[in-house]
Parts: sequence; structure tokens; C-alpha cells
Amino acid sequence: MAGTEGFAAVFYSEPGVLGLLGNVVSAFLLCLQNFTAAATGLGPRAAEQVLAGVHLILIGGFVQLLAGFLAFRKYDHLGGAAFLTFSALWSSYGVTRVLSAVYPSPENTTLPFGNASQLPAAGTALPSASQSAVAGLVAYIAISFILSFCSATVNYIMPFIFGAIALALGFEAVALFGDWALVVSGVLELGIVLCGLYGAVALLLKGITQRYVLPGFGHPLFNVLLLGSAQRSSSKALGEEKKKNTKYAEPMALGNICDTVSPFIFAFYFFGYVKTFCVGAAWISIISSCQLLSSFYSYLRGDGYHTTKFGVHSLLWLVMSWEEFVLTTFLGMPAAQDSRLGMFGAWFFLATACLLFLMSTHKDTLEMLQNASFILLTSAFVHEIPLPGARPFLGAACSLCTALSLYASFASLINSIGEKVLIPVGAQAVSSSALQATLGAVRTRLSRSKDVPGGTSAAVPDALFYICNGLAAAAAVQGSVGDPGRQQLSIPSVLIPGALGQLFVCRIQVQGGKRFGSVLPFCYAVFWGAWSWLRLAASSFNVVLLCLTLAMELLTICFLLFTLESLPWPFEVVVLSILSIICFYGATASLTNCMFGKDLLMMGPALLTVQSSKKDREDPLPCVCPRSHLTSGLRTIAELLNTGAVCGVPTDTVYALAASCKHPEAIEKVYRIKDRPQEKPICIFISNLEQLRAAAPPISPLLWEFMENVYPGGIGCIIRKGEWLKKLGVGAGYSRVGTQDSIMIRVPDLTVLVHLIDMTGPLAITSANPSGEVDSTHHDMVISRLGHKLEGVLCDGESDEVVASTVVNCTKIDEGGITIVREGCIPAGKVMQIFERVKSRVV
Repeated sequence: MAGTEGFAAVFYSEPGVLGLLGNVVSAFLLCLQNFTAAATGLGPRAAEQVLAGVHLILIGGFVQLLAGFLAFRKYDHLGGAAFLTFSALWSSYGVTRVLSAVYPSPENTTLPFGNASQLPAAGTALPSASQSAVAGLVAYIAISFILSFCSATVNYIMPFIFGAIALALGFEAVALFGDWALVVSGVLELGIVLCGLYGAVALLLKGITQRYVLPGFGHPLFNVLLLGSAQRSSSKALGEEKKKNTKYAEPMALGNICDTVSPFIFAFYFFGYVKTFCVGAAWISIISSCQLLSSFYSYLRGDGYHTTKFGVHSLLWLVMSWEEFVLTTFLGMPAAQDSRLGMFGAWFFLATACLLFLMSTHKDTLEMLQNASFILLTSAFVHEIPLPGARPFLGAACSLCTALSLYASFASLINSIGEKVLIPVGAQAVSSSALQATLGAVRTRLSRSKDVPGGTSAAVPDALFYICNGLAAAAAVQGSVGDPGRQQLSIPSVLIPGALGQLFVCRIQVQGGKRFGSVLPFCYAVFWGAWSWLRLAASSFNVVLLCLTLAMELLTICFLLFTLESLPWPFEVVVLSILSIICFYGATASLTNCMFGKDLLMMGPALLTVQSSKKDREDPLPCVCPRSHLTSGLRTIAELLNTGAVCGVPTDTVYALAASCKHPEAIEKVYRIKDRPQEKPICIFISNLEQLRAAAPPISPLLWEFMENVYPGGIGCIIRKGEWLKKLGVGAGYSRVGTQDSIMIRVPDLTVLVHLIDMTGPLAITSANPSGEVDSTHHDMVISRLGHKLEGVLCDGESDEVVASTVVNCTKIDEGGITIVREGCIPAGKVMQIFERVKSRVV
């Protein structure tokens, strides 16, 4: 069975097949419609539009959504960002087709409500749904060109597919106003179909045969390092990069793409090119859902800052879009002006934007500029600014956000593919230590004492939890009572953060496996039905959460008084204001403490403690299980290994069984413990490459250079075996490691294991799982599965990966190159990229 982290990346084969086929079917559908319309001179009928829209949503949208999920899990930066982006594109275009069939013309546009006050305001012109989609199409054209350029650094099939999509979208936009562009768009879409089919077949054959059968993949049009300073990376630096990028692809490019599309659509609207926001709200809702996915993947990577940033941005775009939808569809500009003056939810967005800017001061300059533009945008969104003046201000702010996010999308995608800074993003304004010292000084000043009891450590989604509550509370504050327009406008501002945002936080907490954490945001979404439980949950966390719960209970009393028509209006305003202040402080403290891993801003201690259960005091461990961070624990395992014992140890990939190469009987025992077939060889781990140099093996300069670029890390090299192994310290275990002619050697990128090898000498290593079962990704898995057969397990918590290392056959590196024996945590394409770079430098 797979663990909670899912299957290993290698099990997902090639998600690019699914993504390319989604583009192929979507383009083929549009191609048929365009050629038919060009030949007959008649546009598609309403039923045809609905069917086309449904097919685009299901195939172009959901199929590519699945491909994007799998690409992120396969550590494919480009595929994850591209497939989720095109999933949003085809879904949005499908929704547009459906809306154009439901509302075919402005004259026939009616809303399914019986109240006349809910009809569109007089004087508001309603263009067709298709024409309203121009802004979204233009935004995706720019993104498609960026994806096309970036994909040229990976292969030479996807650049043509993505480039053709960009051109086809351009002529699709032109075709909304002139039928002549239908033929050109159809030809381009036919090109997408042909190139996409070839690419899907090529990737499918690669997934089946585990090698590239058809040309087009495996070799880029140009090396990504040509885009920046191609300085030689040390082995240490390479290991650090892989350490930072584990398990899931980087979601920053996807988040920046979403921050490009949404403000671009808003800029079209605020500058007056679009009069209604029905289609715009649909497009932004879909792309904002993708931004929530980028927030989710940031959480899976343990990145609290981007989890919060992308989550907040998604909520802002959703709130703005649906507020404008209500304004243009139900109220109209004149009626909305007075109602907006008494709304205060945008002020909390502004405060949150300032918080994100503060937390980005120790990051790169581009990140700070993005957050500064976000401050400008939220300032323009403040409802107290009159609508005639706010519209140009909002349009300019959205244009600035679009420009910065477009560059950030390109930079983050190229830098993720190259796994180094190739596109300049600027230097840090403030060092991390200086920012921590400043925030620590704020804590000292607030507490007036250095001896303040700490609370529980902040988890990654905590800041987003407080922000969602604060946004809902601030939006619920009303300048006066009895204004139906204000009540309608405030619905999106309250429901989206308070319900949708909290449910998203709940999903994140479920992924983290927290007992109270996953239930708490859900209960806050429906807090009036579970206030007694919330008091208990808040008491067991920290003082800030308890204060938040008490404020929510006071708000519940407000709701009860409102139903009795006895609510004192100032009382509700005070309660909501207090709730907003508590949430803003909770968000600030949680984000600060999570980013820096320490209690810089106090949250208060837990008021209740949970006693350990009987199970924690029973069931003694079956073997010695010291902690890896203790020197005594490391010595204990080293002494056991030196006496011929077999122990479970952590590695930079998954947990492994270790035996000293000085004790061949211990290596034999490893085979019995795992029920491992004798014909499967066991590799050895050494602590550094200098140990191998001292043994003076007959290795060519090309192989030395390749090893220097992959060690330390999750790549193991198979080389020719010889008597030099005995000089390495293998000793009596020479005949029990490797095969008769070859041996796999790896240098792990884990400090604990390197120190252990320094104390014991080379270790014989194999994965810590019964033969044929999934790898162990936590020391508890090793103890429960094999603990009764082992003498000890070095406990280091969760592993950095969920799959073993990548194995490369280097025995014929000088004659025919290298061969991927097993694809593991490092993708085969990345290994080949390193080899080609080394080969070009040496040869």
C-alpha cells in the first residue's frame, strides 16, 4: 500500500501523453467548427455550442487537470504549469461557448429571477459572451508564447504545439469580429492536432520502452543554461538544489501565470473595453482555482510564504470578480456608489498585502515589486474611493500587476527548469537574520519580557486560516443597516473567504493529517452550529485562537439578536472590528513563525494539555531506536554496525538497511531480512568522493567529472569492480557487494548518514522494505515492518523522498555513454542533461 504521500514519482509514467491528447481533442473540435462555419457562412447553433463547451470542459479541462496533477507529482516543472494553465484555458473557453448559447444576444439577455430589481440596470450594454472573452484569450496568448519558449529548453515538440496554440488563440479572438480568421485558426488547430498526436505517441512509446524511440523528446532546442551565467555548479550546490526541490515540482510559475491572467482580464474591464463581467467572472473563477492549486502544492513543499501568498491572491481575484458581477448585473454603477461607501473588507486585503510585502523583504527584488504592486491594487480596491476615480486607478494597478507577473512567470519557469537563477530576479533587500531580529525585537517590546511562554509551533496553513476569518469579518462590517445594495455587494466578500477559503484550508489540514486542524476551519465556516466544540479546540491550541473563538461566539450572539430584531448596531461593529484585528495579528504571527521556524511573535501557550494515551506507554520497541539528532544515538548505531549488526538508517531518498562491508555475514543477513533474491546486488555508500580518489580506481576523466556533478545526491553510478575496492575499506565483504564485474557507489546528501559512514567505513545499503513492497518513508514504517529482525533503527522522521535513487550504468561511459538502469527521485531527463553538459565540457 502507498503511504499518505502517494505513489512514487516513477509510477506515474508519462502524464504528458494525457496532457497532449487533451490539447489534441480540444483543438480538433474547434478546427471542425471553424472549417464548417467558414464553408457554410453560418455559426454553430445553440445546441452545438453547448455540446462543444461541454467537450472542452471535460476533455480540454478535466483531462489536462489530471495530467497537471501527475506532472507536478513527477517533478515536471514545465508540464505541471503548462497542463494546468491549458486546463484553465479550455475550461474557460468551454464555459464561454455555453454562455453564448444561453445568452445569444444582448437583446435577449434575461436573468432567471422573478424580482425586477435583479434585472440588468438600464443603460448597461451587454456584448455577446464570445466577444467578452477577448481579454482572456489575449492573456492566454502571452502565456502560451512564454510556455512555448520555455519548453524549447526541454524538447523540440512542445514549442511547436504551444506556439501553435498561441497563434490559434489570436485568430480565434480575431474571428469573433471577422469570419476570415476562421480558416487561419482552423489550419493552426490542425497543426496542433498533428504535432500533438506525434508527441503523445512519442511519449507513450517512451513510457512503455523506458527509452526514447521517436525523436523530439530527450533533447532540447537549446540548453537552458545559455539563458544565464552557465557557471559550473559544485557538487555541494547541486545537492542543495535537489534538497530544496523534493517530491513535487515548483508551483511558483503556475501561481505567477494566474497572477498574469486575472489582472489582465480586470484591466480590460476597468478601462471600459468590457461592460459586463459575467464571462470575466467565469474565466477568473477558473484560473483562481488553479492558483489555489499552486497554493496547495506550495503547502506540500512546506513553503508557508507561497501557500499564503497564492491563497490570498486567489481570494482577492474571486472577491473582485464576483463583486463586479453583482455590481454590473444586478445593481448598476449609480446605485452601487453609495452602497460601496459603507464596505470595509478591502481594508483587510490592503493590510494583508502590506504583511506579504514585509515578509518578502528578505526575498528577491522581483518578489518585493510584485507585492508592492499588490499593495497598489488593494489600495485602488478600497470601496471608499468613488467609482469614477477608482476605475482608471484599478486599471493601471492591474496593468502593472500583469507586467510584473508576466516577467515573474518567465523567470520562475526558466529558473525552475534550470534549478538555478538564470533569469535575474534581483537581490535581497534585507537579510533573513536582520528581519528575524527585527520581528524578535517587536515580540520583546510587546511582551516586555524575554521569558514569555511559547505556544505551539505555527503550521504552514495557519496564516491563511486567520486571513480568511479576518477577511470575512472585515467584509461583514456594515457602515449602516438596511441597505440592500450593500448586502448584495458584501455577499462575495464574506462567503468566498469565509466559506471557500476555509474549506480550502480544511483540505490542506486534512492533507497534513492534523486532528483538530482539519476540523477547525470547517467548523468556522459553519461556526454557529458548533460554537461549544470550538471553545474546547481553541483552548488546546493557543491564546490567540481562544480570543478568536470568543469573538466568534460574540458574533454568534449578534446573529441571534438580529433574528430577534434587537441587535445594537454599534455592538456588532465592535465585535467584527475586534475579530478582524485578532485575525490580522494571528496571520502575522503565524506566517512569521512558520517562515522562520521559531516563535518570533507570541501566540500564547496552550491552555490545556493532552495526556499521553496508554498506547504511548505500552508496546516496547522491538529494537534500539535512537534519534538521529543526538550524537549518542549516532554512536549507538555505529557501534552496532561495527559489531556486525544490520540497522535501518535514513538516507537522502528513502530509508535503507545498512550493514558494514567489513562483515560479510551481516550482508548475508540483509538478504534474509528482506527475502531478497541472491541475484540482486547490493550497492555501497561512501561519505565523499575523496575516499574514492584515495583508492585510485581506473576511472576516466569523463566519469570523474560526471561523478563530481552528481555527488552527493540521489544518483548512484555503476562502475567496474576491482581490487581497488579493498583500499576503499570494503574488506571482507568484497564478494558480497555488487556483481562479479561491477559495483554501484553512491554518496548520500544527508549529513547524519555521512557522519555515520565516517564512523563505520563504507556501508552496504539496500532499501528498508520487504522485497517487492513499497519503500519505507518514515522510521515508523521500518520499525513496524522489519524492526523485529533488526538490531537498531536510526530515527530521522519523514524521508526527503518517496522513491529510491536513480541508478545509472557508467561502465561504458567513454564508449557509448550512460544508461538509466532505474529512474528514481532524479528524473532520467535531468540525468541526461547533466551528462550532456559534462560531456561537452570534457570532450
